[in-house]
Amino acid sequence: MTQSPDNLSLVADIGGTNTRVALVRGTALLPDTIERFKNAEFAGLETVLRRYLDAQGNPDCAGACVALAGPVRDDVGTMTNLDWTIDADTVARATRAERVAVINDLQAQGYALDHIAPEYIKTLVPGPVAPDHASKLVIGIGTGFNCAPVHETAAGRIVTPAEAGHANLPIRTEEELALCRHFETAHGFPAVEDVLSGRGIAHVASWLATRQGEPREFSSQDVIGGAEAGDAQAREALAFFVRIMGTVTGNLSLIHLPFGGVYLVGGIARAVAPWLGEFGFADAMRDKGRFAGFMKNFPVYLIEDDYAALTGCAFRLAR
Repeated sequence: MTQSPDNLSLVADIGGTNTRVALVRGTALLPDTIERFKNAEFAGLETVLRRYLDAQGNPDCAGACVALAGPVRDDVGTMTNLDWTIDADTVARATRAERVAVINDLQAQGYALDHIAPEYIKTLVPGPVAPDHASKLVIGIGTGFNCAPVHETAAGRIVTPAEAGHANLPIRTEEELALCRHFETAHGFPAVEDVLSGRGIAHVASWLATRQGEPREFSSQDVIGGAEAGDAQAREALAFFVRIMGTVTGNLSLIHLPFGGVYLVGGIARAVAPWLGEFGFADAMRDKGRFAGFMKNFPVYLIEDDYAALTGCAFRLAR
């Protein structure tokens, strides 16, 4: 495919397993250019980008923005669940772009808010309608866990990075304390991501089964599929997961006050969404004592757009 020089920009969403890459014209994502690459087949991002651009006719990109699942500082990012370090110089060299940004993947999701088609946004917990300038919060639950607060200012949208998945697990019950002690023994520290992630939901199910004297090994698919099939252990694990998910969502909502809504993203968030009502997500989120009524100010939505992060990268470049 031959592209006009300096007429396009490149955007990329780099997860622990796959990397999605696309071209954009201005802020418009070009769907026919979206490609997915398995990270295990490449030594690093530069090789991925060169392979992609070769297939696209080597456009001379005006800009490039890559979003990655890991901490980013000064345009240098380190993947949390992949042995890649990504910096702006590498991206510029691979793409020949004049403007380059390296951001966290949840930041990209934050920049995408208000630019996602309504059919890809599902209301999970209703709440009051807030003014357009109200802050929002993106929470990602997939291979890992993280959040990104979204603030509207006179200078434009600001989406601040975080590493919320590595904060301490909340403890409300004796069972939750026992789980924390289990993770502390196994990993040295009981982090939110140890529960609220793909591997986390599997760990919870296996831990509960062992605790009940019926040891079993689970995958995340085993838990979701087992719950759908009526498996008692899988349902108990999923209910535990949903309660912790509600508690953490409530904690983050009190910290960031997202009157404009909480937006859940990620494969695990989408997989457990049908169970949130049955297993008391909203009740756990609002279980904040005298602030329980105040918690009703924060509606919760699910984003079902697989390419929202790519869209967010485009809008980050356009700033």
